[in-house]
This record gives sequence, structure tokens and C-alpha cells, in this order.
Amino acid sequence: MTTSIRRTLARALTLVAALLTLTTLVSMPVSSAEASTATFGDRISYTASTRKGSPYQYGADGPTRFDCSGLTKWTLAKLGRSLPHSAAGQYNDSDVHHIISRWRHKGDLVFFHNSRGIYHVGIYAGNGYIWHAPYSGARVRLEKLWTSSVYYGRVK
Repeated sequence: MTTSIRRTLARALTLVAALLTLTTLVSMPVSSAEASTATFGDRISYTASTRKGSPYQYGADGPTRFDCSGLTKWTLAKLGRSLPHSAAGQYNDSDVHHIISRWRHKGDLVFFHNSRGIYHVGIYAGNGYIWHAPYSGARVRLEKLWTSSVYYGRVK
């Protein structure tokens, strides 16, 4: 075999090996952390959904009555995480990683804000909906987001 044929064959084999490696990398999940985040987020959303219909009560954190931060606190506690009992406290908690809206997933916390700060929190359920305990006289429910004045946080 001539030297030029060997070089051409070596280049072709290198190209095939590179393509196989690239195909394998593309088909693999980016990280197991991302996969477990999605699973954990589904569990958060599901756990919140089990409280559907529970009455709102200011200062309550379950298991049968909730205010907004009480619902998020109770939900995360059922899954082994600890959060303070206030929307602003949860937003500022070191276990809550702030994320931008396009990175939101089921189970992320949704923090409502205005010029005075954080005033409400819910749990993202996907497709623009949240689980939350809205106000006195209402019950825990799934509701379409009604404002863009929100921040998102993911519990680590």
C-alpha cells in the first residue's frame, strides 16, 4: 500500500471515529443533575397538587390550611428541604438558586414582586400555570400566571 493511500485511509478512519464519538455525546443526557432536577421538580409540583382545595389561612403551613409561603414550605418539607415561612425569606434563602424564566421547570418557585419587593410565592406547574394559595377566602389551586412581574427560583 502506498503512503498516500495509508494517509487517506487513516484520515477516513479518524473521521468515522470522530462521528461515532459525536453521535454518542449528542444522544447522552447533558448531566445526571439535569435529569434529577426535572424528576425532583415533577415531585414538587405533584406534592403541591395534593393540597388542591385546601383553604387559605394566613400564617398556616399545612397540612390542611395554607398561606402562599406555607404551601411552598410544606411541599418542600415533604421532600426533605427546609424553607422559611415568608415569600421574601424563601426568595432570599441560600438554598434557592435564582434562574431566568426560559430556564424554568416544573417545581420551580415563582416569586411575585412589585416596587416594594416580593409579596407572593407559588410553585411552577408547567405551561404557564402555578400551584398556590392565593388569598383569604380562596383555596389552593392551579392557576394561569397573570403577570410577568415574577422571578423564578430552584430549590437546590
